[in-house]
Amino acid sequence: MRVNSVMLWILTVFFALVAVLYGVWTAIDYGHLEWVGTIAIALCGVLTGFVAFYLDRVYAAQGGELPEDRLDSNIDDGDAELGFFSPWSWWPIMVAASLTLFMLGLAAGFWMSFIAVGILVISLVGWVYEYYRGLFAR
Repeated sequence: MRVNSVMLWILTVFFALVAVLYGVWTAIDYGHLEWVGTIAIALCGVLTGFVAFYLDRVYAAQGGELPEDRLDSNIDDGDAELGFFSPWSWWPIMVAASLTLFMLGLAAGFWMSFIAVGILVISLVGWVYEYYRGLFAR
């Protein structure tokens, strides 16, 4: 993570220098400053600066190196537990369908959104309580 942070700080300085160079170059060449490109390049520098600052703070807060940053680590050291997922569950499809219907309702007719919210609530309750009833009850 430290290497990523350093690389992003280098990119921040690079984008800042390029924004200044681009602004001066366009002012000399066209007689006026070309604002769109100059601001776009400067905002790329701001973005990389924000991400680098965030990575610095995370690195300081975690108090150590990630397994990806150590030379003596194995591939399995970085694997985190992702949780348990039901491969046979139909509820995620119902949630996606209700969200699709909700967005379609916002675009075409607002009355469809009310129906979609009802289906979404039923789908979420079914998905959350999937293992509390039926064949797979615990």
